[in-house]
Amino acid sequence: MLQVCVVGAGAIGGFLGTHLASCDGVRVSALARGATLTSLRDHGWRLNESGKQLRAPAGKVSDDPRELGPQDLVIITLKSQVLPTLAPTLGPLLAPTTVVLPAMNGVPWWFSASTAGLGSSPLESVDPGGGIAAAIPLPHVVGCVVHASAASTEPGVATHRMGRGLIIGEPNGEQSDRVAHLGEVFTRATFEVTCSSRIRYDAWYKLWGNMTMNPVSALTGATTDRILDDELISAFCAAAMREAAVIGARIGCEVQQSARDRFAVTRKLGAFKTSMLQDVEAGRGLELDALVGAVREIGARVAVATPALDALFGLTRLFGRVRGVYPQQLR
Repeated sequence: MLQVCVVGAGAIGGFLGTHLASCDGVRVSALARGATLTSLRDHGWRLNESGKQLRAPAGKVSDDPRELGPQDLVIITLKSQVLPTLAPTLGPLLAPTTVVLPAMNGVPWWFSASTAGLGSSPLESVDPGGGIAAAIPLPHVVGCVVHASAASTEPGVATHRMGRGLIIGEPNGEQSDRVAHLGEVFTRATFEVTCSSRIRYDAWYKLWGNMTMNPVSALTGATTDRILDDELISAFCAAAMREAAVIGARIGCEVQQSARDRFAVTRKLGAFKTSMLQDVEAGRGLELDALVGAVREIGARVAVATPALDALFGLTRLFGRVRGVYPQQLR
């Protein structure tokens, strides 16, 4: 029996958890709190998908990692700004062979480790003081990039909107038995899995595509089609993406597409609200540091100027502080 724990049973956590829990030989527990914890205990995993609700039994559900115990796989689907506080408490979930799969947006905390040009220091924007890296040592980590859209319609209930793609890979780029095994498990759970030898690039490429749409939509309240239809705004987004592309080329994550190419892909998804806009509307904290702040920090380390990204970060940060959805202290 594969013992899995989902840390953060919201939209993506519910999407992944429900499908994994529906597989034979997989037991999916959850670290949750409040109404989500109660819902999972009372009803198990629930996912609205393709016009019906899928249900699957939940394993142990608790707000205390000590009650859950060591796991084979820990999937982290939290917002990135929550993890620095929570990571030091996750030790009871980790056995020597436990795999930690961060299914999160933006630049992950492990990204700078062994990346040429970035040095050995943690990225302060996503891992202040290196606390996450200390709590979850790199050998536990398998990188993950999620290409799917989901929402949490009520505590403990996720709704899948589009996409089933999962890219997984070792941070050092090696092929490994554990990645191959995880690929088989997620494939059985109906996900479209790619086992990658360039997981850092895969994370950077996804970030490059959504690091502008998210904050611009949060600032303006606009869906993505309206952002792309405004020539001034789309030109500004393209300028920020060019800066990120230069940074990527210096750290081994060169993006071959142009911003206009990526916009064409976004248009095919239709008019939708980004996750950051949904967070603003719900009064939740902004995932700004992992999406934009980390790119600026990496740019500074490799001597790339980022005036467009600086403006985007500053405007969105101030917006978040005024709304009470971004920390007031200077960062």
